[in-house]
Amino acid sequence: MAMDGMFSTTINLLGRSLDLRSENHNRISANIANAETPGYTPSALSFDKELQSAVRTRGQGQAAAVPANPRHIPLKSSLMSLDQVTGTIVEDKSAVNTLDHNGVELENEMGKMAQNQIMFSASIQLLNKKFEGLKTAIKGGL
Repeated sequence: MAMDGMFSTTINLLGRSLDLRSENHNRISANIANAETPGYTPSALSFDKELQSAVRTRGQGQAAAVPANPRHIPLKSSLMSLDQVTGTIVEDKSAVNTLDHNGVELENEMGKMAQNQIMFSASIQLLNKKFEGLKTAIKGGL
C-alpha cells in the first residue's frame, strides 16, 4: 500500500521491488526443486520494464493531471501505480531438449537466483539508507 503523502516514490518503488523479487525467488526455487521432474517447464517473473513504466508514467501523470481551467475539478489519473505492478510469468519452453522434457538448467537457475539475491540485497541497503535519512530529518540533523 503506497502512502504518497508520507513516503517518496523511491521508498514505494523499493518496497514493491522487494515484493516482486521475493516472488521471483520463490519461482526460481521452484525451478531448482523441480530440476528432476519430467516435463517440468521453468518459469520466471519479469517485472523490471513494468516497474520502469509505472515510475515513468507516474511522473508524466502528475503534469497531465492539471486541469485546463482553474475552475475545473482535477480528475484522478488512470495511470498505473506501483501497487498495480504484478509482473509477468515467463515460461522458458526453448530449453526443453532432454529426454524427460525437463527444461531446467541448474547452472542457469543458480545464476538467476544469485542475481536476484544481489538485487534484493541492494534494494534493502538503499531502503535502509532512505530510512536513515528520514530518521536524521526527524531528529533534526543529530
